Amino acid sequence: MTSIRPAPEHLLARHLRQRIADGAFLLVTRAAAALTLLVLLGIILSLVVGASESMQKFGFGFLVSSEWNPPKEQFGALVPIYGTIATSLIALAIAVPVSFGIAVFLTELSPVWMRRPLGIAIELLAAIPSIVYGMWGLMVFAPFFAQYIQPSLSAVFGPIPLFGRLFQGAPLGVGILAAGVILAIMIIPFIAAVMRDVFSVTPVLLKESAYGLGCTTWEVVSRIVLPHTRIGVFGGIMLGLGRALGETMAVTFVIGNTNFLSGLSLYAPGTSITSTLANEFGEATPGIYTSALIELGLILFAITFAVLVCSRLLLLRLAPRDAA
Repeated sequence: MTSIRPAPEHLLARHLRQRIADGAFLLVTRAAAALTLLVLLGIILSLVVGASESMQKFGFGFLVSSEWNPPKEQFGALVPIYGTIATSLIALAIAVPVSFGIAVFLTELSPVWMRRPLGIAIELLAAIPSIVYGMWGLMVFAPFFAQYIQPSLSAVFGPIPLFGRLFQGAPLGVGILAAGVILAIMIIPFIAAVMRDVFSVTPVLLKESAYGLGCTTWEVVSRIVLPHTRIGVFGGIMLGLGRALGETMAVTFVIGNTNFLSGLSLYAPGTSITSTLANEFGEATPGIYTSALIELGLILFAITFAVLVCSRLLLLRLAPRDAA
């Protein structure tokens, strides 16, 4: 019979060190996760405590009231909420098809020598500070928009019943529509970069097989690339929407910053939650005024959280189809 020799001492010491290192790594990662949750809960708690005075005084009426009168201490969030949602939806409506076209061109149609420089240029657009977009929008884009684009939109869409009301009014250059266009320009690099990356991971064999069967580029993209990458594409769109909802300085420059609802016209000046906070929080007096602004921040947090939850639910519904 062969006797079992005890493990050398240096192997036992090494095993002990590995177990200690693994345990320490586990504790560090758990601490990092717990810290993230604690910070999130702390932000929510501070917003709720800061907005408690406003919530007690106005209740649900704060969400549906369009009045914003600091001297009379009467506040309503309807106009900022409308401006936030309207500008974000306009930005998505413009940015998604443009980003899709950029991604398809870079992955399917662009010459090889052009792909890298063009991709770097798109990524550089994402690095431009938002205040630069705002200054450019106010000084360059707004005059051009008022002189050429808005009159053309009014002439084309104005006569259409109901829908034409969105494009009626004085061409001021600043307003809800202008802010939405500037947001679209800002989020296009983010969505396009994500779409390009997910399109590029589509198996080449699938695309070459489709081309070999006589499919056109559009058929390959619509029947092969998009079904294979739809979760990533949707994630990129949600990334752009999150950027649009939280943007502050660029919107502040071009939205007009008025707390009034001027009908349904997208040409009219307005305000968003972020621009209201940027313009008024520094000058707000302690009390109900500050509490109302903090409640606006809480509403923006709730809108962002709702968008995140909806996106996760949609992704969960798409996942079983991909697995099948």
